[in-house]
Amino acid sequence: MPHTMSRMGDVLAGFHAAWEFESDSVLIRYERGIRTPKLFQTLGERRVPLEAIAGVTLTPGKRGTVVLRLEPRPGADPLLEAAAGQLKEGGDPYRLVLPAERDALAEYYADELRAQLTQTGPAEEFLVGAPEVPLQFKAYDAKASFDGSVVRFRWFWTGASSAKWKAGDQSFPVAELSGVEWRSPEVFEGHLRLLRRDAGDAQPAQADQDPAAVVFGLGYGPVHESLPFAAAVLAAVRDRSATPAVVPAAAAPRRDPADIAERIRHLGELHQAGLVTDEEFSVKKAELLAEL
Repeated sequence: MPHTMSRMGDVLAGFHAAWEFESDSVLIRYERGIRTPKLFQTLGERRVPLEAIAGVTLTPGKRGTVVLRLEPRPGADPLLEAAAGQLKEGGDPYRLVLPAERDALAEYYADELRAQLTQTGPAEEFLVGAPEVPLQFKAYDAKASFDGSVVRFRWFWTGASSAKWKAGDQSFPVAELSGVEWRSPEVFEGHLRLLRRDAGDAQPAQADQDPAAVVFGLGYGPVHESLPFAAAVLAAVRDRSATPAVVPAAAAPRRDPADIAERIRHLGELHQAGLVTDEEFSVKKAELLAEL
C-alpha cells in the first residue's frame, strides 16, 4: 500500500525541532535543549494548518546540513506578521535543519506536503495560533503585561522618560488598538509600540517619549519574550470577537508601599529639575498615594 500523508503520526526529527505530519496540519515541536534558540523554547509547539502553507522548500544548509522550510502564506501567522521580516535565519520557526544524509527523506516529505497544498496568496485571517496569554516581559523602561484583553505598561523610575512619568502607568484595551509595531531589540533602538485607533498622527515619533510604547535595551525586551507578546496582542486586535475588559481602579491590586515611596521620590526629583510642574507633581503624587 503506497504511503500517504493522511496517515497521522509520521515524524521527521531535526536539530532543535521535530515535525509531525498530520492529515490537515504539521505539528512542530521545539526542543528545550541549551542549544535551541530561546524563541523556539518559548513557543514550545505550533500547529500549522496546511491551508496556512503556500509552499515547501529544501535547500543546502551550513556544515553538512539541509534545510526543509515551510513557506507560510502572508498574513497567516501573527508571529511573522509582528516580526515584519526582522527575524534572523536561525530564529525562523519554519526551518527544520537536518543532517545532509537525510536529504532524500526530507525531499520525500517535501513532495508529499506539496501535493496537498491548495491555498496561495495572502490569508484573510490568522490561521496559526497566537502565543497563549497571559504574557509579560521587562522592557528597559517598563514592565509590560497582557491578559488577552488589556495591555498594561508599568513604568520603571530608572528607565522611563519624564514624559512617560507624567502620563502615568498605562492600560490599553484591545478594542482601542489598531495594531502593533515591533522593532527587534537586536537592532538599534528596538521598541514595542501600540497603535491606537484614535491617535492619528498624535503619537510621538520617538518611542521613549510615547506612553503607548516601551523601549528595549541590553537584556531588556529580548526577542523570545517581546515578539510572542507582540504577536498575541496583534492577534487579539485582529480578532473581531475580542472584547475589552477594563479593570476598575478599585479592583487593582495594592502596590508595595516601598515601591510607591520610591516613585514619589523620583517624581520629586523630576519636579526639582523643572521637568514636572507644581500641578503635575501634586496630581501624580495624589494618584500614587491613592494606590496604597
